[in-house]
Amino acid sequence: PLGSGSDYTPFLQHMGIASLNIGFGGENRGGSYHSAFDSFEYYLRFGDPGFEYGIALAKVTGRLTLRVANAEVVPVRLQNFAENVQGYVEEVAGLAAGMREETVRHNHIVETNSFVLAADPTKQYVPPKMKDPVPYLNFAPIKNAVARMAISAQSFDETIAAQLESLSEAQRISLNQQLIQLERTMTREEGLPGRPWFRHHIYAPGYYTGYGVKTLPGVREAIEQREWEEVEIQVNLLAEILNEVALAIDNATNSMNPE
Repeated sequence: PLGSGSDYTPFLQHMGIASLNIGFGGENRGGSYHSAFDSFEYYLRFGDPGFEYGIALAKVTGRLTLRVANAEVVPVRLQNFAENVQGYVEEVAGLAAGMREETVRHNHIVETNSFVLAADPTKQYVPPKMKDPVPYLNFAPIKNAVARMAISAQSFDETIAAQLESLSEAQRISLNQQLIQLERTMTREEGLPGRPWFRHHIYAPGYYTGYGVKTLPGVREAIEQREWEEVEIQVNLLAEILNEVALAIDNATNSMNPE
């Protein structure tokens, strides 16, 4: 999933335009990036002598661009997306459960004075305070919504595999328009809490981490910041968004029915 730090940021995070980041990896921990050695000479001598990787990347990008541009219908398979979002939902539910267990352990250590007993008596030490307990949060709205979206995605993928060759020109135009708009269904005009410019509710750069992506950012960051009332608000909002995505997928599927 994409976070921030590149040219796709305004397209995906602000305008809700589906984006793709293509690159080669495996040698990105060499230490030269953004250093004084990150120069054209370094790249020419050590990074990519002969520009082999650059040429290969241009060919891959060009082939993908031609594939999408020449397709009569935007080549998407929605089941993979639905499965990923289901994984994100399980992650945030697990995050809350893990925080609850960690809070219980932390408070037990504070109550038994263990932090103070383990501290170096020759140094000044301020023991940590008790943490508020983590309540049992209701993730049912987003679990139900993502389950519905998964069913819709499966139906879409099966229908397009069966009906693609028989679609009329009008159906293909209509279907393309719906698929192009699908990503924007995942955005909200008011944006994320505290940063209205970022409108995407499935992917966003972390509020404090910058480039790195946070999935389901409204819910996830409310949990991380222990804002329990905000968690409930964001869960309900995300469920609404996922249900709208499911409805949009259903409409796209229905548009492929024989005329």
